[in-house]
Amino acid sequence: MSGTAITPVEIKLFGKWDYINIQTRDPSLKKYICLRPYYLPHTSGRHEHRRFAKSEIPIVERLIDKLMRPGRNTGKKHLAYNIVKVAFDIVYEKTGQNPLQVLVRAIENSAPREETTRIMYGGIIYHVAVDVSPLRRIDLSLRFITEGARLASFKSTKHIAECLADEIILAASGDSRSYAISRREEIERIALSSR
Repeated sequence: MSGTAITPVEIKLFGKWDYINIQTRDPSLKKYICLRPYYLPHTSGRHEHRRFAKSEIPIVERLIDKLMRPGRNTGKKHLAYNIVKVAFDIVYEKTGQNPLQVLVRAIENSAPREETTRIMYGGIIYHVAVDVSPLRRIDLSLRFITEGARLASFKSTKHIAECLADEIILAASGDSRSYAISRREEIERIALSSR
């Protein structure tokens, strides 16, 4: 060790995708989309007992967690991990862009800005339009993306990784064929009518 400098190893997601130069255009979501470099998006639930610590989980791990939600994939994190890994490869092949950047664009485009809530006033229920908090916007966006992939692959010959990649690409481009974009538009339309 005679004066040689040790260069830090560049951390890449799945050993392939850089965390460098990934931009979040939406200023309200910037604080809640965690792009801190991790080799492996698996934090083992360290955030569980702290309020709002969910925002410190890598965004890819949150996508993986949403993917293993209902039915067959419940609790099978390794399966969901492999699905996302293959989906990111497909996204790169189809777009030529960093899949992390495409995922961030998809989240920004499919996150609803306002929704309705029920207010009870004197025994009568009113639906009132309210702004959505940034953390909930990201949760809803990830839920819509994974729901769209799950519905597209159900009773289909396409693998769920292909459907997830297609959903992410369509949502990133703002295409109305995307399930996530259509759900966001529906929620915002209902909120607009109940103002």
